[in-house]
Amino acid sequence: MGANMARRLKESNFDVAALYDVRPQAAIDLAKELESQAAATLAEVTRLADVIITVVTDDTAMRRIFATKGDSLLKNAQGKLFINCATISPKVHLEVEKLARKAKAQTLEACMASSITQAREGTLYLMCAGDSSAFDRAKPILEKLSASMRFVGKSGQAAVVKALVNMVMNINTAALAEGLALAQAAKLDLAMVREIFSQTGANSRVLQTDGEDMQNREHSCFFSAAHAAKDSGIALSLAKEKSLNLPLAATTKKQYDRMVKEGLGELDKSGIAELTFKGRHRSKR
Repeated sequence: MGANMARRLKESNFDVAALYDVRPQAAIDLAKELESQAAATLAEVTRLADVIITVVTDDTAMRRIFATKGDSLLKNAQGKLFINCATISPKVHLEVEKLARKAKAQTLEACMASSITQAREGTLYLMCAGDSSAFDRAKPILEKLSASMRFVGKSGQAAVVKALVNMVMNINTAALAEGLALAQAAKLDLAMVREIFSQTGANSRVLQTDGEDMQNREHSCFFSAAHAAKDSGIALSLAKEKSLNLPLAATTKKQYDRMVKEGLGELDKSGIAELTFKGRHRSKR
């Protein structure tokens, strides 16, 4: 996602001053492609850029790049703007905002509800939260990355909305896999079933993006099962804080957790069909 966002910004005449990746060679290769600089440290990114966009895996990774000791994006961060796009827990966004303010910098949540293709084309849907002045400052960049965006409120709220988006998406994906698996077991034509689903209450965005892939066992990764498990976990943690019981979300998370356990975590979320279609996958013993 981050690499394709950088490509999009370069094409939109922004100066991509520096790139950093936990896999140094990935940053080096992309820097060569974009005529940019591969930063050896996080602190160097902050030194070279006025606006820093972060796309990381999870809470641990986010805390690592905004560490209070050692190499960190917070070094010499005064006046800088951090646009944080990863799907992480709301509390960590709030932690980062507090640290950035202490360093006299700004942060903005810009949670993404799209995938790799949209990042490359600049057609992401963004849910933004934080200080309105940070949002106004980020707008010229975000407008080149997105087809649409929504400012949802104070820091942490975009992360809550994104967790809900992914929770519902994951439930829909699991439900579609079960519906198609049952259709196959009943010896129905799956293309016909998918067409009927699309014209009825069974329709969903997931049907459009994942239905054919489930049928054809094409699970090239756009959003991994491991990330689906992580994001459903964020939503369930929020539900626990609010004393809500969400049985569908909990069951769906168990399925994605099972994929990770069975070594299928790097498949696309559509790979959940491998657990439901007869004869596709044998569990590890």
